[in-house]
Amino acid sequence: MTDPNELSALEAAQRIADGRLTSEALIHTCLERIYAREDIIGAWAHLDADHAVAEAKQCDSEPARGPLHGVPVGIKDIIDTVDMPTAQGSPIYAGNQPAADAACVALLREAGAIILGKTVTTEFAAMTPGKTRNPHNPDHSPGGSSSGSAAAIADFMVPLALGSQTIGSTIRPSTYCGVVGFKSSYGSFSLAGMKPQAPSMDALGLMARSVDDIVLLRAPLLGVAQLPDAGPDPVSQPPRIGVSRSPHWNKAEPEMVRAMEAAVQALEDSGAALEEIVLEPEFADVLDAQWTILMFECSRGLRYELNNHADALSEPLRNLLEQGRTCPYDDYLAALDLAARCRALIAPIFDRVDVLLTPSAAGPAPLFGAPTDLLFQRLWTVLHLPSITLPAYVSATGLPVGIQLVGGLGSDSNLLSIARWVEERVCPATPI
Repeated sequence: MTDPNELSALEAAQRIADGRLTSEALIHTCLERIYAREDIIGAWAHLDADHAVAEAKQCDSEPARGPLHGVPVGIKDIIDTVDMPTAQGSPIYAGNQPAADAACVALLREAGAIILGKTVTTEFAAMTPGKTRNPHNPDHSPGGSSSGSAAAIADFMVPLALGSQTIGSTIRPSTYCGVVGFKSSYGSFSLAGMKPQAPSMDALGLMARSVDDIVLLRAPLLGVAQLPDAGPDPVSQPPRIGVSRSPHWNKAEPEMVRAMEAAVQALEDSGAALEEIVLEPEFADVLDAQWTILMFECSRGLRYELNNHADALSEPLRNLLEQGRTCPYDDYLAALDLAARCRALIAPIFDRVDVLLTPSAAGPAPLFGAPTDLLFQRLWTVLHLPSITLPAYVSATGLPVGIQLVGGLGSDSNLLSIARWVEERVCPATPI
């Protein structure tokens, strides 16, 4: 029999709703898993077991409040929670207690979710790693910056979690840890109460173990009076899929090359109409522009920390902020302009294809502490497009290798429909 902590979020919610499972039992099994594995994985920045159990008992004693009633969720530690500290992965904010929930947290509570705890983030969601290790092999990186969220889901500590993405901070850890990670179209969710990094690119990230669970988590976060139905409509016919190996395909590792080849073959065999998509040279240049935008906006947003707590910042982040401080404003405006031109260039492609198939990362997770891939997620983030990674394959060393689907701006529901169709044909993970 499957332990409750290993259930999908959708199955857990259904069992709680029909009385086959209590929220308290679900929370207890999640906590037992955390107690058994946290010393190895290090996914949590803050955990209050007594508080979580008390909330579960409250859920079990009252009518369902929403689609997530009694289901636990992990929250990345750059997102404010009124009843838990939000430390931003930095000693500067150790013990910091927000006065209110972030909008996304408030919406999850409204839907009946239990906030199990705060998950580890890299420092200010930037490049300096936290303590989290990869559940598939603790000698390897979980990816950043939403490292704790991805690892906690992969290790069956919690079924759902929130992250964020400005470069690749949801897609990268999700693919390294072998879970489903979804970054919405820019502006889809409220970011009130989430520490900004680069506001012109920041997005909320959703993590789970299936596309259906992403759909379940997404619905209340939209914040609409009438929640969408159970999910996007099923795909009525095989989709049109553009194969975009990205401007940096030469940096893909052998495992990712094999994963893309296997995915193309599996989707072609399933009837999908495939088309090779080669992007214009501007799409390679826009990655340099994205870095300019990141430096400038991050330096502006963390100016208090730089001016008043520079010694408490890691050297890589301090250097990034100093570069941003001296970045000419005209360079920043030119970078914004190039990003806008590339968004206009990519839009017509989605008249020909429904989604793009592209690598999630260069390859499997590197060793802990080694540099992680920044190439294969960031283009879609600066273009403001929705993307999702699926844990389709596994390397000879047992590490996950994901594939990424990218949709047109605002096509999030359609992307999730197609992702579900693809998931049925390439998942669970197949050796490559």
